[in-house]
Amino acid sequence: MLRMVIVGLPQSGKTTVFNALTRSEAETGGFSSGESEANLATVKVPDPRLDALTPLFNPKRIVPADVQYLDVAGLAKGVGESGMGGQLLGQLAQANALVLVVRAFEDANVPHPEETVDALRDLETLLLEFTFSDLGIIEKRLVRIDQTVGKLRGTEREQHEREREALLRCKVALEADTPIREVELDEEDARLLRGFGFLTQKPALVLFNVGEDQLGATADEIVAVARERFGRPGVEIHALAGQIEMEIAQLDADDAALFMADLGISESSLDRVIRLSYDLLGLISFFTVGPDEDRAWTIRRGATAVEAASEIHSDIARGFIRAEIVAYDDMMATGTMAEARKAGKLRLEGKTYVMQDGDITHFLFNV
Repeated sequence: MLRMVIVGLPQSGKTTVFNALTRSEAETGGFSSGESEANLATVKVPDPRLDALTPLFNPKRIVPADVQYLDVAGLAKGVGESGMGGQLLGQLAQANALVLVVRAFEDANVPHPEETVDALRDLETLLLEFTFSDLGIIEKRLVRIDQTVGKLRGTEREQHEREREALLRCKVALEADTPIREVELDEEDARLLRGFGFLTQKPALVLFNVGEDQLGATADEIVAVARERFGRPGVEIHALAGQIEMEIAQLDADDAALFMADLGISESSLDRVIRLSYDLLGLISFFTVGPDEDRAWTIRRGATAVEAASEIHSDIARGFIRAEIVAYDDMMATGTMAEARKAGKLRLEGKTYVMQDGDITHFLFNV
């Protein structure tokens, strides 16, 4: 399951954003400690294609893909350099991507820890905290490797020396203000470093939390300046009005649509953030359909048919024979697998077929 961890400085409104995304009602008073209780929610990925497929197959159940959001404690300035608490660091390390909520709204009733609101300063602070955290982990690990590598022999020593070289490359990059996600690592080096959960290696979705009065030109200007200064591979920068979006999330569909239209909001925060997250992580969806269930599955862009099969069950991948594929648009035009076959729109694909977004798939296997 895709896990997005929401992080921000205290009083950034990140829990408000969490509530807007998950339609929850978590306390929004803000956290101050790195060991505070986190808010967790699993939401269904909105996908109108899955809704459109339902009347074609009349399944007993519909199963959208899931995304898990974790709203962690406020990240106090300096925590990265001094060392994050084990619980907070563990929560961040488990993320597939980080959602950075950065305060841009003014509110005299919600004092800013730095006394002034400066969104670009706060974003820079967050990114520096991630850098300091990664550097601290690397430096501690390098000390440990240096203390033990001389006692090792053979393959074990070679592995430690290779890990040391990879860590040193990451350290040099971080000291040059380059995140680890931009360090070129081959498959073996990536495997050696995977367990560290480096924060600058994770894709980051930056959300500037603006006020209602900032929607439109002001928000667009904040985003444009931030993209110019902080934009780089693996980082997406956007804005949303957290408080307004949270209020919209509590309304029924009709009232929400009217409210959004009045404010010029064309897409709900949940839809937008999930879409941006999928793009950022390079994810797509494929579907399995039938009388029992219509289900959406999430895979990485570029995944093969056998890799997609493994998302459903390892036995399907192990006994893979072939995949019957119909593109979503072709299915909507023909209405059934049988009609798609008659129209020549059903394709038989092998293990190495690269899955496309919206593929409707039936796997044939034998174990």
